[in-house]
Amino acid sequence: MNETLERWSTRRAFILAVTGAAVGLGNIWRFPYITGENGGAVFLVLYVAFVLLLGLPVMMAEIMVGRAGRRSPVASLGHLAATAGASRHWRLLGLFGAFTVFCILSFYSVVSGWSIEFLVASINGEFRGAAPAEVGAGFEAFLADPGRMIFNHTLFLLMTILVVAAGVAKGLERLNNVLMPLLYLLLLMLAGYATTTSGFGTALEWLFRPDFSAVTPLVVMHAMGHAFFTLAVGACALMAYGAYMPDHQSLPRAVGAAAVLDVTVALLAGIAIFSVVFSQGMDPGEGPGLMFVTLPIAFAQLPWGALWLSFFFLLLLLATWTSSINLAEPMVATLQGLGLQRGVSAALVGLAVWLLGLLTVFSFSSLAEWRPLFGMNGFELVSTIPPEIFLPLGGMLIAIFAAWVLPESTARRALGVSDSGFALWRMVTRWIAIPLTLVVLVAGLV
Repeated sequence: MNETLERWSTRRAFILAVTGAAVGLGNIWRFPYITGENGGAVFLVLYVAFVLLLGLPVMMAEIMVGRAGRRSPVASLGHLAATAGASRHWRLLGLFGAFTVFCILSFYSVVSGWSIEFLVASINGEFRGAAPAEVGAGFEAFLADPGRMIFNHTLFLLMTILVVAAGVAKGLERLNNVLMPLLYLLLLMLAGYATTTSGFGTALEWLFRPDFSAVTPLVVMHAMGHAFFTLAVGACALMAYGAYMPDHQSLPRAVGAAAVLDVTVALLAGIAIFSVVFSQGMDPGEGPGLMFVTLPIAFAQLPWGALWLSFFFLLLLLATWTSSINLAEPMVATLQGLGLQRGVSAALVGLAVWLLGLLTVFSFSSLAEWRPLFGMNGFELVSTIPPEIFLPLGGMLIAIFAAWVLPESTARRALGVSDSGFALWRMVTRWIAIPLTLVVLVAGLV
């Protein structure tokens, strides 16, 4: 296959695209509840440490491979392995990444569909004056209604696939340029509103005063998995974006900017959410329902709560939309690498993701008691194992390929840094990122 012809038109477009891939459910839905379940500030400390020691080096490695190959992830890995005299079986890593993101996008689309349902409900004022039991019962009724779930899942997936089918410049880049600034504006508005609530100080203490006695192997495992999940590392999505990266852009600077923006979103979302939760004396460890039960109850008791709740669900929808678009891209690029047109590839990806998403839909109704592995139902399987096992495993293998298999000259040229900068990246990747990922993976599996 020839080199990829499409490119991001500007350096800013690439940074926004990488940020768009990273910012989504991981920051706004998953970060708050998983932080609440894992000790608050101590989880945040571990998460930031893993972002620095694992996420950034592996993120650079993944983009670097795509930039060096200028092809789809599967084709890039196969081509670069062949030129390095290594096994061409490395290209299977691209398929593993596509499978991982396929699983993630299937539940991602369903949960993102919930944001559509709740955005409409909040605009209509359905939560105004509602009792806690009424909000909880409404959410349970929604989950138990496959028809409503499928409608929102289908609508969200159509929104995603239509943009991906338009291509890099006309689809992904154009939407990122509009939605990412709007997303940050909404987030800053919500964080500003949080400072006026009575729970603001408690939220800051919860997020920034760690209790290290709460550290357990499971908390460490969750923090590492979330670092990979929130940065979109390990599924070859960023490898596809690296193939479109401008030739003269500094990769470390772009990755650093995207990582800072990503962590900032998580922190601001956490401050906004926990301030509201603590204002009403509610439990921050409510789990996945924190977003769709606890928050509507809490906002309903606050001045102008219905308006701010609408803004919040709009923020969630925009974040998940940009992220899902960027998650779908590597699968579409993989099918394009097989010779299919982009429109056909996007349609096939959309259909496959829609079908697997039905597993999540029915996990809350007719398949609620079906627990095929580890005592988990379908939704729990696809929302736990791919983010916390497959992403770190994929990231570790990508890092091994970039730091040990790729010829030094090829890697240095694709990374685009000085000799000392390259030596630092390779040392951290080889001797910190890869071993640490392996240790935590093994600990999580034992």
